[in-house]
Amino acid sequence: MNLAVNTVLRNARRYGGDDRIDILLSGGRVARIAPAGAIPADGVPDDAEPVDLDGRFVGPGLWDSHVHFTQWVTQSRRFDLSPARSAAEALALTARELRRAPVPPGETLTGYGFRDALWPDAPTRAGLDAVAGNVPVVLASGDLHCGWISSVAAARLGVTVDDTGLLRELPWISVLHDLSARRPPTGAYASAAAAAARRGVVGIVDFENADNAGEWPARVADGVTSLRVEASVWPDRLDDALAAGLRTGLPLDPDGLVTFGRLKVVVDGSLNTGTALCWQPYPGSPSSHGMSLVSPAELTGLLVRADAGGIRPAVHAIGDRANTEVLDVFERLGLPGVIEHAQLLRAADVPRFAALGLVASVQPEHAMDDRDVADRLWAGRTGRAFAYGSLHAAGATVRLGSDAPVAPLDPWQAIASATSRSRDDRDAWHPEQCLPPEAAMAGSARGRLHLTAGDVADVTIVDDDPLRAGRDRLRAMPVAGTLVAGRWTWRDL
Repeated sequence: MNLAVNTVLRNARRYGGDDRIDILLSGGRVARIAPAGAIPADGVPDDAEPVDLDGRFVGPGLWDSHVHFTQWVTQSRRFDLSPARSAAEALALTARELRRAPVPPGETLTGYGFRDALWPDAPTRAGLDAVAGNVPVVLASGDLHCGWISSVAAARLGVTVDDTGLLRELPWISVLHDLSARRPPTGAYASAAAAAARRGVVGIVDFENADNAGEWPARVADGVTSLRVEASVWPDRLDDALAAGLRTGLPLDPDGLVTFGRLKVVVDGSLNTGTALCWQPYPGSPSSHGMSLVSPAELTGLLVRADAGGIRPAVHAIGDRANTEVLDVFERLGLPGVIEHAQLLRAADVPRFAALGLVASVQPEHAMDDRDVADRLWAGRTGRAFAYGSLHAAGATVRLGSDAPVAPLDPWQAIASATSRSRDDRDAWHPEQCLPPEAAMAGSARGRLHLTAGDVADVTIVDDDPLRAGRDRLRAMPVAGTLVAGRWTWRDL
């Protein structure tokens, strides 16, 4: 596959600017940027296509720094539980789905998207069994940290569930992995990648719990070429990765679309599931501070082993105690890395991100989805929840993502939530934690706000200036074009 396509983008504008510029893309890179008209026709390769942008805005290609791509692709095969405001409503949706589409023998009915933290009633295994009958039913929570499983499904999957029917964290993640073992067809991946390109996305960081280093090059070879991919590894595959000589940044396909990413370690749970590890107990549970899934000692061992082989870490930490412990490990080891989520932070820990050279990889749509849950489960602490403004002010490097399918794989949703802390008709939630537009855009483009000569030609073209667009316009931002190494992956021009 040849990525080196030559193009001249004429009459473009930079974010935040009004002056027109021309941009020559050649050999997969930004070869030249000059005032409009200053790149003459005889100054470009003969095969270069001129494209008049008519004043549209051009910037570095956008990345989603945290996705679970197979789960995102598979989501369309699961019925939607997000409207459920109670266990009873979730059961009613399940019953309706069973009537709508009878489940073939040997198959499992799966739903996705319930959020039970604020439900007035509790899930029970008996309640789900009464609706499911002899059909195996598995319902996944919206944060992917919990599942509600019928007795028939539990028996088929070889797991034990208590009277709630709920399975949480690592045992549940194993079930989720088993459910995803039968991969969607390649065309489904290609469609999802193309949809991301239509929203200006040039690359993703895939944290799927899978053999990403093996599966993604095969997908690219089969034609899934709309995105760059950083393919992560989980601890259970770390030894194999080290034995194979894989290291962070290593190209995994001939065109360099797929590179080996980071070691993903999940040290605690989630807010909605009530398993994020916190210093203070959860309301009504004085002995419950959440769950420690990987101890500091275990984390230290994993990071040391990975670092010896050139594999950099990305550590999931949501609760404030989990973040403190992870920061402590990074400080002791003197390693660079990424902390994924960083949803609740002690004030004293905020400046440590910059001081230790750590990236805060955050998902701003979660702040909108979870604001009511946070107000309840983290009451009195939400001023330091999803504290993007504080991290930015303290000099931390902030990267934006979606955690798809937990939130849509659409960077404009993240940018809008990061800059406004509001959605729909609701007032801003802790507006002091808004990110400036420049920081949000840079956080979605790997730290860059503008293209410069010599850059790889990963480019996003939009109709409006994102630095001056309002919240709702950002969410619906018209994307006119996306290029990866100068090759169009989406074009509406």
